[in-house]
Amino acid sequence: MKRWALYLIVVFLGLGGLAYLVGLNFSLPFSDVWSRNHQENNSPRDVRKIPDGNAVPQEVLRLRQKHLLRPLTEREEGTRIQDLPNGIYGFSRCGVVELRATRGNIYSLEIQKHDGILFYVGYASDQEIEHYLTRHKNFHILTFPHPREGASSLLDIPVEFVSKCEERSDEDGFLFDLFVKVIPELHI
Repeated sequence: MKRWALYLIVVFLGLGGLAYLVGLNFSLPFSDVWSRNHQENNSPRDVRKIPDGNAVPQEVLRLRQKHLLRPLTEREEGTRIQDLPNGIYGFSRCGVVELRATRGNIYSLEIQKHDGILFYVGYASDQEIEHYLTRHKNFHILTFPHPREGASSLLDIPVEFVSKCEERSDEDGFLFDLFVKVIPELHI
């Protein structure tokens, strides 16, 4: 009887080794199998984090088209932001020292450069956008890379208006807290 158990173990290990070498994926979601609180993949919480792959919302496409922007090329990655030409967009986190050609993950904002100005582009609540448009002083705007409940309006704000940018995680992903002290008056 002991031999049969030994043979079964050797066969099982041999098949496992063969599967590993061939590159077959026989992985089982053991955490889901053993969990009492099994939830299906792509739960509503996960769906809010990553919208349809890398789909770009129509309002962002319209904003890019309005300013005749082209994507940052891979060759331009790593170039200091001030050395990049006008008419581009890329992705970055708060520092905005340099841009990446692709978002890479959901934890970066789109940065647009046109008319010699850098802009953070993201989604915020209507109330926070109203503070910005009415030129309030000393306020902050919670900005998200993708639209979500309570922050579904597109915002583009010059980076120079933002005195401090903080990156924070929340239950639905990641947010950028943009602190605005004073918005300069326009001289027309």
